[in-house]
Amino acid sequence: MERRREKGDPVEVEEPGGAGEAEGVPTEGVPTEGVPTEGVPTVGVPAEAAVPEAPAEDPVARLEAEVANLKDQLLRALAETENSRRRSQRERDEAVRYAAAGFARDMLPVADNLRRALDAVPEEAMAADESLKTLADGVGLTERQLIAAFERHGIRRVAPEPGERFDPHLHQAMFEVPNTGQPAGSIVQVMQPGYLLHDRLLRPAMVGVAKGSAGEGNGAAPSGNGTDS
Repeated sequence: MERRREKGDPVEVEEPGGAGEAEGVPTEGVPTEGVPTEGVPTVGVPAEAAVPEAPAEDPVARLEAEVANLKDQLLRALAETENSRRRSQRERDEAVRYAAAGFARDMLPVADNLRRALDAVPEEAMAADESLKTLADGVGLTERQLIAAFERHGIRRVAPEPGERFDPHLHQAMFEVPNTGQPAGSIVQVMQPGYLLHDRLLRPAMVGVAKGSAGEGNGAAPSGNGTDS
């Protein structure tokens, strides 16, 4: 027979689902000491825990690689700096060497006019007129002084002699003359001399060249061809 509850007896509260249900029962705080773990599956254990750690990188090898890389960069920078210095030096030297090119080119017509003035005075007229001869001598002296000043500054005159071989680097052909008896391509007449500033052409010499006939070859060049006068 069920005992009748008296006033003051503790009330027993039955959990939902009954005492026999383990699902949903919290296990936090439940002591596990003494509970056997052999045979218990290790579900949820991360796979990385079973992989062995990789050996640490050698710091000496890493530092040596960095030193080699920095040394290579330094050598490249030094080489580029040296190339830039040489290029700047070469450009500066060329600027100094050819600085007077514009002025010299403007002075060339002066030398041409002095020569034309001398060529325009006949020898007979100078012999008959002493004052004209004195004037011609003064013009000739001025021309010689101008040419000497040109040469002191590296300006050389290009005045080929008739019979020399035409050089396209120094001469400019203005016309061809047939039936000259000279080999084709030889200089027959010099209309205007040219000038060089060191190794740079200021003005080519304007010349007329021999024209070969239809059946004529170039032939042998005269002995003085291709040489400076």
